[in-house]
Amino acid sequence: MADIALFNDDAFSLSSLSGAINEQPFVPGRLAALGLFEEQGITTTVVQIEKDGDTLALVPAGIRGSSASVVVGSKRQMLPFNTVHLPQRATIGADEIQNLRAFGSETELEALTTVVNRRLGKMRRQLDATHEFHRIGAIKGQILDADGKSVVVDLLKAFGIEQTVIDFELDKVADTEIRTKCQLVLDAIEDALGNIPFTGARVLCGRKFWNALIVLNTVKETYLNTAMAAALRGDTRDAFDIGGCTFERYRGRVGDVGYVADDEAHAVPEGVPDLFITRFAPADYVEAVNTTGLPYYAKQELMDFGKGVEIEAQSNPIHLCTRPKAVIRLTV
Repeated sequence: MADIALFNDDAFSLSSLSGAINEQPFVPGRLAALGLFEEQGITTTVVQIEKDGDTLALVPAGIRGSSASVVVGSKRQMLPFNTVHLPQRATIGADEIQNLRAFGSETELEALTTVVNRRLGKMRRQLDATHEFHRIGAIKGQILDADGKSVVVDLLKAFGIEQTVIDFELDKVADTEIRTKCQLVLDAIEDALGNIPFTGARVLCGRKFWNALIVLNTVKETYLNTAMAAALRGDTRDAFDIGGCTFERYRGRVGDVGYVADDEAHAVPEGVPDLFITRFAPADYVEAVNTTGLPYYAKQELMDFGKGVEIEAQSNPIHLCTRPKAVIRLTV
C-alpha cells in the first residue's frame, strides 16, 4: 500500500504540483477560447493602468494678430488595480491512500500521483470557471465575487465613466432594422476608441436577447436562400454576422443566473491591442516572492499527526478592460 511518507518526494514539491495544475486539461470558457484577453505574469500584486484624459475640441476662428486659444496639457493619472487572490484547499486523508494498490504497472508513487492530480483537476476547473466569471465582469464593467453581489473591481467607477447603452427594441418591433442598430453600435465603439482602429464587433448575447434577435424579419430575410438559412431552420445557437457585427449566444451560467443577463448583450470591439488584459501575480509563498506570476500554483503540506495531506491551489489574477467605454451594453 502507499505510504504517506511518499508525499516527501520531490514529485509533490511546489514546482512539481504547480507544473501539474498548469498542465491539467483545460476546460475552456468562451472568452478564454476567443483569446480576447492578453495574458502575462507580473512580479507585483498591483497593476497600474494609465488613464489619458485627452479629448478632441474644435479650434474657434480668431482675428489675425489676436491671442490664440490656450491648449492645456493632458490630464494623465495612474489607476492601481490589486490582483485578486483565489485560494482553494483540499484534503487527502490517510484513509484515502490506506488501501491504495498499484494498478497494472503503476508504482505506489505513480498511483498516489494519480490521486493528487485528480484532486488538482477539480480545483483547476473551479478556478477556470472563476476566471471566466471575472473576464465577463471586466467586459460588463464590474467584476463581482462568487456570491454574484460583492463588487471586486468597479471599472466604470475607477475610470469615471458611464457605460453606453443601446436599446435594440427587439421586444417591441418585429421588423426592427438590425443593420441600423449595428451601425449605432459601431459608431459608439468608434467614438470611444478615437483614432484606434478595430476590425469589427463581437456581440455576446443572453438567452432572451438571442431568441428575440434570431426571429427578426430583417435577420431571416438576410439569410434567406443562403447556406445560413439551413442553420436558422435547425440549431439556432450558431454565431452569425450581420451589419459588421458577429452575434453569438453566450452560454456561461451559474445555476439559473447567466454570466450575461438573459435580456442583455455586450458588444466588444475586436482587433484592438491590449484592450483586454490579464495579469497573474506571484503566489503568497516564500518561494514565489518577486518571481514572475504563474496562472496557477499548487502546494502540499502534511497535516498534524500525519492524518493526511492538505493541498492548496491558487491563482492571483486581475482581468481588466483598459477602455471600458468601448464596450457597449445592448438591451432588448
